[in-house]
Amino acid sequence: MEYTEYVIIVAGGKGTRMGTEVPKQFLPIGGLPVLMRTIRCFRSYSDKMKIILVLPKQQQEYWKELCEKYSFNEPLTIADGGETRFHSVKNGLDCIPDNACGTICVHDGVRPFVSGGTIHRTCKEAMKSGAAVPVIPVVETLRHLYKVDAPESLYDFDGIAALQISGEPMSETVQRDEYRIVQTPQTFNVDVLKRAYRQEYMKEFTDDASVVEHDGHSVALVEGNEENIKITTPFDLAVGEAIIAQDPSYNL
Repeated sequence: MEYTEYVIIVAGGKGTRMGTEVPKQFLPIGGLPVLMRTIRCFRSYSDKMKIILVLPKQQQEYWKELCEKYSFNEPLTIADGGETRFHSVKNGLDCIPDNACGTICVHDGVRPFVSGGTIHRTCKEAMKSGAAVPVIPVVETLRHLYKVDAPESLYDFDGIAALQISGEPMSETVQRDEYRIVQTPQTFNVDVLKRAYRQEYMKEFTDDASVVEHDGHSVALVEGNEENIKITTPFDLAVGEAIIAQDPSYNL
């Protein structure tokens, strides 16, 4: 079959952390709903990419109304959302033929600022190694929380004695250069991702890379882009508005 690039855009948020009745993927940012901006990022990257949008059934009618309101007519396939993100991605995969040849990006619907460069890097690496995830460096100091089993322990921190009671969390600084912040799209060879998603669901599956790794396939890291934030809170919306104001290329 012809080599094809696919993207499964998962949009199943409820807006809980946003504090709104309208799901976060439908909130306007820069005059356009977040989800529409996300879709246009991939359409701008390639007019040949096959787009699969995964939406909960109860949100699909509202999505159609939004598309009419904003005259949004990007060609795409809609799949039903599942009980978990894992099941939603699996439903999206069912829209792709088993004998398809190419790569599949899996992207959060509320990441409307992914760059074409990030998409290209993940697709290129997935073609080579089978699995690629975009990451950015950690710039803040990180601390690791842990608990001590001893009934009482006396710790000395920079010469200062501190009593730690069992069950109370302790913490320690970790080397931030050993960590990376993971973004999407997480991109895979069609065969690699379809095989991985034949596994039974596990609560440890926090993203697509974890599903693929559990199936025995390693995941390569590629450079992401800092603007590729996940819109989940009112603060994120404000940051998104600032990104659009600062960089006209995001004013789709």
